[in-house]
Amino acid sequence: MRQKPLLLVDVDGVISLFGSPPPWLAHAPEHTIKGSLHTIEGVPHFLSSTAAAHLHELSAQFELVWASGWEERADEHLPHLLGLPSGLPHLRFKGQAGEIRSSNAHWKLDGIDAYARARPLAWIDDSFNEACHEWAAARTTGTAPTLLVQTEPLRGLTSTETQQLLAWARVES
Repeated sequence: MRQKPLLLVDVDGVISLFGSPPPWLAHAPEHTIKGSLHTIEGVPHFLSSTAAAHLHELSAQFELVWASGWEERADEHLPHLLGLPSGLPHLRFKGQAGEIRSSNAHWKLDGIDAYARARPLAWIDDSFNEACHEWAAARTTGTAPTLLVQTEPLRGLTSTETQQLLAWARVES
């Protein structure tokens, strides 16, 4: 049996949302994001139950992996707050604990390469830069199919990104 492709999941801007909706969007029912406010390790987070529901749907086609600066803390907090599966693997990133990291996702590439090796993967994040796109293109032509799916930090993972990921998984499976 063929392995499912990996789905690397960032937390901030994907599940933990931030920003203020523009006035025209704030009251549009099709853009309503369900969730709840939680304080995690002293920091307030609006956690999207909408994103959590989409991750449940995606778990049928993907092997979920936390790809966040939260590292093991994602699995310590998010499963019981959002009903997500517990025991998901997480990536480790180089650097000291508490080190300020760039707002661009390129600091994750070494950790992703070390974990994924030659497996097909999709990566959901709100902060890709040109290095990420170049890496994904090179990986797709040389190692394994790779899809980058960028979210808007205000909305996180929505049905639009979920449908894109499911369509890609059908082709790659």
